[in-house]
Amino acid sequence: MNSDHRMNDKMYILITILFIFQVEVCTPFLFEPPSSHGSLNFLAFGDWGGISFHPYTTPVQTSVADQMARVAAREKVSFVLALGDNFYLYGVESVDDPRFQTTFEAVYYNSSLHIPWYVVAGNHDYFGNVSAQIEYSKRSSRWKFPDFYHKVTQPIPGGRTLDILLIDTIQLCGNVYALDQPPVGPADLKAAEDQWKWIERSLNESQADYILVGGHYPIRSVAEHGPTDCLIQRLEPMLYQNSVSAYLAGHDHQLQHIQMSTEGQTMDYFNVGAANFVDKSQAHLTSVPRENLKFIFADLMYLGGFSYFEVSDSAMKVKFIDGVGFVRYEHEIKPRK
Repeated sequence: MNSDHRMNDKMYILITILFIFQVEVCTPFLFEPPSSHGSLNFLAFGDWGGISFHPYTTPVQTSVADQMARVAAREKVSFVLALGDNFYLYGVESVDDPRFQTTFEAVYYNSSLHIPWYVVAGNHDYFGNVSAQIEYSKRSSRWKFPDFYHKVTQPIPGGRTLDILLIDTIQLCGNVYALDQPPVGPADLKAAEDQWKWIERSLNESQADYILVGGHYPIRSVAEHGPTDCLIQRLEPMLYQNSVSAYLAGHDHQLQHIQMSTEGQTMDYFNVGAANFVDKSQAHLTSVPRENLKFIFADLMYLGGFSYFEVSDSAMKVKFIDGVGFVRYEHEIKPRK
C-alpha cells in the first residue's frame, strides 16, 4: 500500500482512540410498541467495518450492533443491507482473512442478526481484495455478496414487491484517497459501462411497487465528502426517470435525509454511514438548499446509528435509530404509481 492510500491513517487512529476511551451512555431503549408485522422489515447501514488493529472494533460499532440486534428481534427483521466500508482500513486480503471473524462474525453474533446480509463494497474495501469478500459468500450462509453489483427482490405481505439494486459506486466512479478529494474516475472503463447498462436495464424492467438503490458513495450529502458528481450526472436522472423510491448510501459518517425535487418528482436520499465512526462535518452544507436537508445527526455521545425500514402495502416507513436506542427521525414514502 503506498503512502497516498495511508494519508488518513493518523486521523482514523486518533478517532478510534477517542472512541475506545469514550464512556458509553446508558440510556433506556426507546421504541414504539411492536408492529403487527404485516410488513417487510429490514435494516440498512454503512461504514461499519471496525478497525484494522486490536481490539478490531469501536464502541460505536458494538453499540450499533447491539441496537440492531434488539430491533431485529423485536420487529422480526428479514435481512440487512450493508453498504460498504465493511473492513477498515484496507479491506481483507483473502477469504481466510481473520477480519471476517473479528469484525463481522464476533460483533454481529446475536441470533436475530443471523439473517441474510446483502453486501456491497466501499472505497476502503477496494484497498484490499473485494473478490475475497464475494468469495466469503460460500463460507457464510448469511453473507450474500454474489457479485460486485446485484439485485434483491422481496415480497411484501399483501402482494406488493420491493426491488433493491445494490451497486458498486467505486467501480462506477473510482476510488478516493483523501477526505477533500472526489473519486478519481473508474479504474476499468468497460466494467463501469457494463454496470451502467445493467442499472439502466434493471430499473427500466422493474415492475416493483417500491424500488431502492443502494451504494457506498452518496449522490447528495452535506458532510465531509459531499455529493458525488459522477452519480449526479449519470445515476440521478435514472432514479427520476424510473420513479425510484429512495437512494441509500454511506461514506459520510452521519445520518442524513435529503429530499430533492425536479419537474414535480421527489427523490429521497438516506445516508446511513454512522455505524462505526461519527463525523460532525457539514463541509458541503451549501450543496443543497436548506429546505431540502430534512434531517442530519452526528452526535458521538449517542454512538452512531443505523436505519430501519418497515414496508407494507400502503407505505415504506424509514426510521433512523441511534447507538443507544433512540428513534431520531421518521419518514414515510408511498408506493410507486
